[in-house]
Amino acid sequence: MPINKNKNVPDTLDLAGRAGIALNAMIGVADEDKGYIPFFSGFFASDPAWMSHGNWDYGSSHGRLVDSMTLVRAMTGTEEGREIENHYKENLLSFFRKDGLSYRYNNFSEEFVKSCDAEFEDSASMIDQRAVLLGLTTWFIDTEEEAIKHRADQHVAALKRIARKERTSWYYPASEYTEHGWPSFDAVVTRLCPDPCAMWGRQVNPLIRYHQITGNQDALELCENFVSNIVYRSGAFGEDGSWNAGLGYRNGHFHTRMGTIASLARYAEFTHDAFLMNWVKRCYDWGLSKCTSFGWTPGDLEDQGYEHETCTLVDAIGTAITLAKNGYPEYWGKAERFLRNQLTEAQLLDTSWIKQSDTKENDILQEKTYYKVADRLRGAFAGYSAPNDFVYSGLKGRGHIMDVQVCCVASGARGLYNGWNNIVTEERGRVSVNMLLNKASKWVDVYSYLPHEGKVELTAKTDMKELCIRIPEYVPYGAVTVKRSTGGEEKSINARQLPWVKNCFIKLQDVRQDEEIEVQFPVIMRKTIETAVDDVYETNWAGDNVISISPSGVYYPLYKDIKLLDKVPKRKVPLYMGSTKDFD
Repeated sequence: MPINKNKNVPDTLDLAGRAGIALNAMIGVADEDKGYIPFFSGFFASDPAWMSHGNWDYGSSHGRLVDSMTLVRAMTGTEEGREIENHYKENLLSFFRKDGLSYRYNNFSEEFVKSCDAEFEDSASMIDQRAVLLGLTTWFIDTEEEAIKHRADQHVAALKRIARKERTSWYYPASEYTEHGWPSFDAVVTRLCPDPCAMWGRQVNPLIRYHQITGNQDALELCENFVSNIVYRSGAFGEDGSWNAGLGYRNGHFHTRMGTIASLARYAEFTHDAFLMNWVKRCYDWGLSKCTSFGWTPGDLEDQGYEHETCTLVDAIGTAITLAKNGYPEYWGKAERFLRNQLTEAQLLDTSWIKQSDTKENDILQEKTYYKVADRLRGAFAGYSAPNDFVYSGLKGRGHIMDVQVCCVASGARGLYNGWNNIVTEERGRVSVNMLLNKASKWVDVYSYLPHEGKVELTAKTDMKELCIRIPEYVPYGAVTVKRSTGGEEKSINARQLPWVKNCFIKLQDVRQDEEIEVQFPVIMRKTIETAVDDVYETNWAGDNVISISPSGVYYPLYKDIKLLDKVPKRKVPLYMGSTKDFD
């Protein structure tokens, strides 16, 4: 795809650039000694740091990695790590059995299995199936290989076949399926369902996406009945939008709840279901009331509460974007704040503080590695961060569990893509700049000087009847100035003189190709008091960016020493417009 060669780019947040860095970690987790099965977890608080395998290594990790590595290529055009990606694809296909489901294998020691008083059996985790279909769908969109579509069709048919079907809803009676059926007859007969959000609520997103791409009717039917179960039968969410914190519901686990809400938002958008979209908004708002305004989310509503998962935040960003596109434009601001802050702040860019080994002499073959862990995980996203630290290391909850999880590495990259893909959108001839971040598009290129300076420059690449630009909610109407330059003429307009759309977009009419537009406004300095479970933080903001947080972190502090520059530096690497294919 073409790149914009017209001007240098402000050296401010570039989501595509961050995605390119994340690719390093997605390549780095591959274990060459185990057929390129990725390590799942990374731990930095030891000398040297290590990575280890886990029971998520199979469908879950591979589906996510195949999906996100494709998205990074769409954003950047890079071919780095293609060989590793091909190994991940081969592995992903190898996990399928004749029944059409993706199976896990035993990664546990004999001692651990014995301590559980249960015999390990290869099984198809219902959590894994979501990631598997996610990866297959992205793979098919990218390559249009009929063999991959055929495999995905078989997979969806299997998910439909094993679902328990009642008049008003469908569900799974256990968390895993085996080659001889569900593991417990009593669970089937008495409907002792596992957590509905974890096992089938989150499946709705990849299922409805697959239906949108291919027209697969089994996928749509699964969605219809899973959604009915979640909303009307499961008890996972209250009528007021509250989340069930019961132990049987994984203590209101935020990752699976937010993923389910994101799934139902996509389904509501596809089916034009206003009731369901409002239901989503109610549940989403309740969940956000437990989060910080810059994007930190709890792990659950009990002991895991202090551990933020990047996976949760990515689903929160996706939900905000869907709500914003479907009648609630105020959620664009939430999506941008989450992208600017916790998502990108908790990406590992500096690894100088991590101690690593340059040899494999202490490795436990196919189990654990100490080899160049810091280098290999640069670009990863935090697995269990605190609001002010890369990892929660306090005395509450479960303490310091791990630093990095592959699920969060891959999800973080998908979050970058979802944001990047929705910075500029077009509908019925109206082009909208929804978030003030750097982006090249076929309609307009956006150059953002935020947070250092309240300035955004735009270059029109085609004639546009209407161009709408979102102004941050903290900016007063009268504080916005727009300069339009075309054909050697310049016109300055105060935003009071312009029409506004949906209370947050200024509307420019009859924009001409090659027209230069500059939007200026003040960056307001403010302070908020944020609560994360029962910990309180004082947060300083420059516009929509957190620039400091108190108390500071102690392990690898976040939001530390962020400087506002009088003059924003430029970089000569132009913006890459990206693939024309939509992987959203």
